Amino acid sequence: MTDETILKAAARVLATEAEALSDLAANLPAEFAAAVRAIRAAPGRVVVAGVGKSGHVGRKLSATFASTGTPSLFVHPTEASHGDLGMIGADDICLLLSNSGETAELGDMLAYCRRFGIPIVAITSRAASTLGRAATHALVLPAAPEACPMGLAPTTSTTLALALGDALAVALMEDRGFTRETFSVFHPGGKLGAQLARVGHLMHGGTEVPRVSVDTPMAETLIEMTSKGFGVAAVVGPEGRLAGVVTDGDLRRNMADLLHRNAGDVATPDPVTVGPGMLAAEAMALLQAKRILVLIVVDEDALPVGVLSIHDLLRAGVA
Repeated sequence: MTDETILKAAARVLATEAEALSDLAANLPAEFAAAVRAIRAAPGRVVVAGVGKSGHVGRKLSATFASTGTPSLFVHPTEASHGDLGMIGADDICLLLSNSGETAELGDMLAYCRRFGIPIVAITSRAASTLGRAATHALVLPAAPEACPMGLAPTTSTTLALALGDALAVALMEDRGFTRETFSVFHPGGKLGAQLARVGHLMHGGTEVPRVSVDTPMAETLIEMTSKGFGVAAVVGPEGRLAGVVTDGDLRRNMADLLHRNAGDVATPDPVTVGPGMLAAEAMALLQAKRILVLIVVDEDALPVGVLSIHDLLRAGVA
């Protein structure tokens, strides 16, 4: 194959699947809203199951549900037939995936759900299939050709199943009022965790905060700035509230008589500050916009409670 024919093959696959997704978006299954309500109402978990490619899709969907506020687990149908049916409780709801709707390995799970009255949401391409007829809510995928040139390899069908499962998860997420704050609870690590971390999680607090009073001589202020290693000092008034910040730039601007002055004389009043509840990503954007390297963190009473540098954010993965 030439580069041109390779690219044409790739474009054909993407166009075929994109057309099928557009059709699905324009013609969502009639039972979709009812399925969302049923999952939302279930006191237990969403138990997802499928075999082969449907199983791979199911594992991903179960992880997506769990990370967006809908408790879920994946149970392999074969393992279910050998004891794992006990993982499915009376309060659960099952999401079963089978393109044909005739996957034999799902038989025991279907019988179990019927016996104990466990609701079933099915994702299948055939409403009249065994799975489609047994389901409490059958989400039937539109008829669409597989992107495979022989029409055999699951391609378009698995893309549709995955996308429809994502649509379920996001609809449930919005119905639950899932927020950034909730999201961060389920994603404490990696890039997502860094972006959703709060300033209070990353700042230096307590004795690490370089702090001087307005009447502290600059000689002592320099020692405080140097010993804490941030290149700044928070200058506080008599009640402990932030009155200004001494930075390296302030030192340079006052070199002529620096050691004959107090911190309050040299400090920049009304400095840029942040609260401990601000998102780390927002703090990074502020640092970049203001072209500064360090922020003093203040509480609701304007008391300095921490210091945050751009290096802290970079180390945490915020960029």
